[in-house]
Amino acid sequence: MSSLTVTGLAKSYAVGVPVLGGVDLHVPSGSFTALLGPSGCGKTTLLRLIAGFEDPDAGTVVVGDRLVAGGPGRSVPARRRGIGFVPQEGGLFPHLTVAGNISFGLPRRQRREGSRVRELLALVGLDGALADRSPHQLSGGQQQRVALARALAPEPSLVLLDEPFSSLDATLREETRLAVSAALEATGATAVLVTHDQAEALSMADQVAVLRHGRLVQLTDPRTLYRSPQDLDVAAFVGEAVVLDAEVRSGTAHCALGAVPVEGGYPDGRARVLLRPEQLRLSDPSAAPGAVVARIGGVDFFGHDARVRLVLPEAGTVSARLVGADLPAPGEEVAVTVRGPAQAFPPAATGELPRPVVPA
Repeated sequence: MSSLTVTGLAKSYAVGVPVLGGVDLHVPSGSFTALLGPSGCGKTTLLRLIAGFEDPDAGTVVVGDRLVAGGPGRSVPARRRGIGFVPQEGGLFPHLTVAGNISFGLPRRQRREGSRVRELLALVGLDGALADRSPHQLSGGQQQRVALARALAPEPSLVLLDEPFSSLDATLREETRLAVSAALEATGATAVLVTHDQAEALSMADQVAVLRHGRLVQLTDPRTLYRSPQDLDVAAFVGEAVVLDAEVRSGTAHCALGAVPVEGGYPDGRARVLLRPEQLRLSDPSAAPGAVVARIGGVDFFGHDARVRLVLPEAGTVSARLVGADLPAPGEEVAVTVRGPAQAFPPAATGELPRPVVPA
């Protein structure tokens, strides 16, 4: 497998309306990178430029040590880039069997033998008995696995996946995601996944590239991205966030949740502080004298855990994440304490601090 290096990649579809504005991205050989961002941020356009379905206005794409787009001469055609592509809906040929789809791009000898098809079906966790079925006889998850097997069949140097799980229900999505991850890891493939699903990106990728308005704003491993986001927009996008007005003095933020230590060396003065909902701890007010008291505004129960909406006296509603047992009731008063430090960011440029970020 090969590395991928994108340098200064730019693309516009209309004059003065850039979709990508000079993206730099490096994907090490054998690694898995997720391109994460809201709809319209340029994720799929970046993937299409890498695949060779479109040509960039500026910048280069290098796969391994081979320049495939940009620079002198014309771009290398998509079919000659040695890149496997898994589209959003699988894109299987309806008139071919599973075996026919997987072997479509293989040499004639390998198509006749059939051993490569059986090997790939096993690799993606499918029974070899499915080889003679038509795509319409498969579930959505099975179709996506066949699409991955087809992409891996010619042993490409790079595999690109364009939101391959978006049409699947939650249970099937998780099952298919695990199968795809295992298959890619087994082959040592270099892979790039486009997604707007934060959980998908954080759980699957070695590194996550966050795009916003056609630019790469942060590239790092999933844990660092969640714990140390570049800014509050990134923080709110990659997970639920509690953002509060604060005054920082000597490394401590004084906010609606009391005095909270701040990471790093943020200077004294006004700030916006970021906490994650799982950092908030709830207890009986009588057992925590001096703690901030909030009223339970509502509880969203998810089984394994729950989101508790807390109404603070001077800061509106924020969220806490708790395990799914012994949950407080709406209207109940609880003491709120914070576990761990907060991150501090500069106040809004307008001088007005934002209200807390509460997910819909």
